[in-house]
Amino acid sequence: MIPLPCRFAAMSRTDLLRSLLAQRILVLDGAMGTMIQSYKLTEADYRGERFADFPHDLKGNNDLLSLTQPEIIKEIHAKYLAAGADILETNSFNATSISMADYHMEHLVAELNFTAAKLARDVANEATAQDPAKPRFVAGVLGPTTRTATISPDVSDPGYRNVSFDQLRLAYLEAIDGLVKGGVDILMVETIFDTLNAKAALFAIEEYFEKNGLRLPVMISGTITDASGRTLSGQTTEAFLNSVRHARPLSIGLNCALGPDLLRQYVEELATRADTLVSAHPNAGLPNAFGEYDMDGAEMAIHIGEWARAGLLNIVGGCCGTTPAHIAAIAAAVAGVAPRVPPVPEPAMRLSGLEPFNVGKGSLFVNVGERTNVTGSKAFARMILEGRYDDALSVARQQVENGAQVIDINMDEGMLDAEAAMVRFLHLIASEPDIARVPIMLDSSRWNVIEAGLKCIQGKGIVNSISMKEGEAAFIEHAKLCLRYGAAVIVMAFDETGQADSYARKIEICERAYKLLTETVGFPPEDIIFDPNVFAIATGIEEHANYAVDFIEATRWIRQNLPHAHVSGGVSNVSFSFRGNDTVREAIHTAFLYHAIQAGMDMGIVNAGQLGVYANLDPELKERVEDVLLNRRADATERLVSFAEGVKGDAKEKVEDLAWRSLPVNDRLSHALVQGITQYIVADTEEARLAAARPLHVIEGPLMAGMNVVGDLFGAGKMFLPQVVKSARVMKQAVAHLIPFIEADKQAGDATSAGKIVMATVKGDVHDIGKNIVGVVLGCNGYDIVDLGVMVPAQKILDAAREHQADLIGLSGLITPSLEEMAHVAREMQRQGFTTPLLIGGATTSSAHTAVKIAPNYEHPVVHVKDASRAVGVCTQLLSKELRDAYAAEIRAEYDRTRERHLKHKSDTVRLPLGEARANKFKIDWTSYAPPAPKQLGVHVLKAYDLARLAETIDWTPFFSSWELHGKFPRILDDATVGVEARKLYADAQAMLAKMIAENWVEARATFGLFPANTVGEDDIEIYADESRTAVVGTWHGLRQQMKKPTGRANLCLADFVAPAASGVKDYLGAFVVSAGFGEDERAEAFKAAHDDYSAILFKALCDRLAESFAEHLHLRVRREFWAYAAQEALSNEELIAEKYQGIRPAPGYPACPEHSEKAGLFELLDATATIGVKLTENFAMWPGAAVSGFYLSHPDSQYFAVAKIERDQVEDYARRKGWTLQEAERWLAPNLAYQPA
Repeated sequence: MIPLPCRFAAMSRTDLLRSLLAQRILVLDGAMGTMIQSYKLTEADYRGERFADFPHDLKGNNDLLSLTQPEIIKEIHAKYLAAGADILETNSFNATSISMADYHMEHLVAELNFTAAKLARDVANEATAQDPAKPRFVAGVLGPTTRTATISPDVSDPGYRNVSFDQLRLAYLEAIDGLVKGGVDILMVETIFDTLNAKAALFAIEEYFEKNGLRLPVMISGTITDASGRTLSGQTTEAFLNSVRHARPLSIGLNCALGPDLLRQYVEELATRADTLVSAHPNAGLPNAFGEYDMDGAEMAIHIGEWARAGLLNIVGGCCGTTPAHIAAIAAAVAGVAPRVPPVPEPAMRLSGLEPFNVGKGSLFVNVGERTNVTGSKAFARMILEGRYDDALSVARQQVENGAQVIDINMDEGMLDAEAAMVRFLHLIASEPDIARVPIMLDSSRWNVIEAGLKCIQGKGIVNSISMKEGEAAFIEHAKLCLRYGAAVIVMAFDETGQADSYARKIEICERAYKLLTETVGFPPEDIIFDPNVFAIATGIEEHANYAVDFIEATRWIRQNLPHAHVSGGVSNVSFSFRGNDTVREAIHTAFLYHAIQAGMDMGIVNAGQLGVYANLDPELKERVEDVLLNRRADATERLVSFAEGVKGDAKEKVEDLAWRSLPVNDRLSHALVQGITQYIVADTEEARLAAARPLHVIEGPLMAGMNVVGDLFGAGKMFLPQVVKSARVMKQAVAHLIPFIEADKQAGDATSAGKIVMATVKGDVHDIGKNIVGVVLGCNGYDIVDLGVMVPAQKILDAAREHQADLIGLSGLITPSLEEMAHVAREMQRQGFTTPLLIGGATTSSAHTAVKIAPNYEHPVVHVKDASRAVGVCTQLLSKELRDAYAAEIRAEYDRTRERHLKHKSDTVRLPLGEARANKFKIDWTSYAPPAPKQLGVHVLKAYDLARLAETIDWTPFFSSWELHGKFPRILDDATVGVEARKLYADAQAMLAKMIAENWVEARATFGLFPANTVGEDDIEIYADESRTAVVGTWHGLRQQMKKPTGRANLCLADFVAPAASGVKDYLGAFVVSAGFGEDERAEAFKAAHDDYSAILFKALCDRLAESFAEHLHLRVRREFWAYAAQEALSNEELIAEKYQGIRPAPGYPACPEHSEKAGLFELLDATATIGVKLTENFAMWPGAAVSGFYLSHPDSQYFAVAKIERDQVEDYARRKGWTLQEAERWLAPNLAYQPA
């Protein structure tokens, strides 16, 4: 080996590598295959003298060239080092027995790898000797092989595999041995298209390290195969990361398949999530029609340089199509740029199927589907025993569709070959993306079955279970293997003397197991799940009386004393004594789970069909069940058994004016469009088609003439939005009839649209009513609308804009995190070289925010569109050659002025340091006020709530506003300008609302809870499990106003209205989630499919109103019945809308608590997703969209206010309280920042 320069001499090569990576971005070499092709080698060249007579063709076996043309391989290595590469990759991509079998050269694998490593080592040493200040390293390449362990090569048998995990493992072990003996510094598992293949390689690496007493850095590099954003075997980037991070690699990255332009978004995703270094070596673009790569080094370097400056990279190089010229350009582009600093993510159990599933602080209860278990489901067992695997897959699919976030699979049946059945079923699941998207829990009492399962899953699953029943040695061995396979573990409270059946034994065994796992094995504590044993209660045996209490208290102890560990259990065990009595079993499960979750149980194997709603349990049954569960009285079992035996189970007819039907057909079409009449449109359109020379003429003639009338009336304020949307419905149905005839009659030179607009609700947001309305209005004015829907990632929007050659891009969003996502889209448009104008719209957007936060990110026009009535004018001017430049300049000047005013206002506004703002809090004399105690503490669930009751309390004013008819209800119905259309719209709404109620078009659901609570610190509210106020079940983090207030005015925070814990006063709060949107999307889509946008938008607007009404109605019931602090309240609907009552219901995302992530804690507190099915997106929008959530405060002085802008000191304090980095806090609080983040 070449001696290192003195400043590096004391370091091992691994330490030296890590040291350099901390200082700068290191450069990988480029493509070996591309360079070999440039030598134009013949079959004879590949054979050399040694293999001149080999009986099989060898051309294309690039790895063989290390033996037959070593000088060429060394020359290629030397060229890459001369170009600036720090790390050489060995010429061993296919040097495994599996890949070499294609050339009948399996016997050469050891020699191929050793020689490939030694050639690279020699060249690297020579370069280091020439320039000792730039040490060079060698990465031993382990390619993916030519087979895949996750995908069947036989389309007729999705359960078939042509390679096994163990075959891959042995093949990799042989290759690893040669590479290490040849002198590599790093092992690189690269071009991973199947993560299970990679897991076999990583398993082999760890096995080799342990056997040989050494350890080298490991690089892992996956391949996103196309614009779907997934590997060939179906995983997303984050799912891939979760699947391989157990190997504790030096770096995780991406390479091949895509060029730097298309790969960036996935590298960025890795860079934000990976706690390792990040590498990338993209192709030189996509191959052309001849399989060649056209992106040169200069173009590639532009992309890579931007990646580096954006903080995405630690190691970078090139893959297919790249040459030393590319590497020289890349090396120059990243020179002097600081390397990425890996984030330190909050500990979480990061699982995966095809998609990631992370369980950490703030996560909701995890439902593990239990029906794919032969020991727990007789029906499933019969399917497996009879070989009905398609039926068994349907059970698994149903589990996922019903909300199981993990599925438990157990094949332990006496008549089954459990190992074979497990393997077969897992292979079949891998071919079903709708099932395989969730993580797998491998459940067996036999280790060989579990291990066989671990060899079949590419994601990170859960082993159920391991224990110390066979002693510590076996326990440690199984734990090490679980870690090596990359799985989380359930640990049963079971040791050499048996199962833990008391609180003391449970915590003793769990603590001992935790120490062995974390201190001896090195198991991540966040991947440990304890099952403290759920045993049957009410058995009549006195020793069993405290079983449930012992589980619950052991759970509490584990969560408090074993950091980051989780608790799970098989819930159905607890009710085993009552098998056959489903009513009692359901009540026991429900009550048990309620108390166990309060204590910290965060996941469980649950049959949702045997789970009720705690709040809805029969009071007497609940009391008797809880007497047994909580061991509250000596005769509890007898009383429950006794109780269980009785529980086995004059309008005027409207005359239509049809005079217009006698008009000529073109006039009838125009009348129908203006009046929004669909009844006769298909017949009239067909009549017009038969009369026209070509079907296209019907659109270009009478239909467009009618729509021009609509547009003119709308533009003149003589027609209103509801009418326009009705007109669009007529137009769509007419066009739908004509399309087949137009397609059959297409000719060159046919008219084109006014312009093509790609529209989307941005990633993380589900609200689309406003976007849909704008789309309809623009469609009525001749624009071609490409609506991408909701929750659309930035790259998908931009890809669609390119694909459709969009003239404009429109972004919509309702929740405040969407504002930051819009700014991200603008930055990406700038980075990717777009010139397309960008339109911004949605309820939380504004001209000021667009000017200050979005427009500066994009040098081309960015325009805020306030409402649908402005959309046509904006688009017309932006797409007019004559008007565009002047309009863009006008907008730019207006936004410049807005930014100046904003900066001046920021400088003019005086804000207090956080300490002073807190000193000026709203002061309440808690010694003279007794907060009202709720009549019914705990969580309550309401399902299939009567829609008629909600219709009574609808606030109609916002309904009309959503249709851009402005005025207060009911006065708007008589408004001189819009009254006529308001009355028509109101009549349509009432008619649809009546049908919604009569036919149950949607279901309304709610969950709400009332809890003991007190303020802690200054701005946070702690929420407690019960009146003992010892167990904290949630913390509501508050924000305080910081603007300087006039004398006598307080700097408000919602925590001011809840008694401080230090006061000793017992206070309370409530929390709620309501939705009237179950069934909304399906019916809205049905309306759209029938070309009836008017009904779709009307319906969604009514769902929103019902949800808001539900929130108001439920608050009323809470005040009068459940909390009952205003039992005598008797306000009119108008007074309710005007909020004349005592107390408030502030919602996360609104001005008094503007930070949306607080919904996560609220949802966890109520278990809202599990109980009523309302979900949160990654940006904390709620689905269904017609949903409302928030808190209840009761103090008479509680009031709404706006936090407004806050300073860095409060953001830093908030980040500390939330356990976030400053950058995370700044991201979520972006709309409220009074400063520009670094």
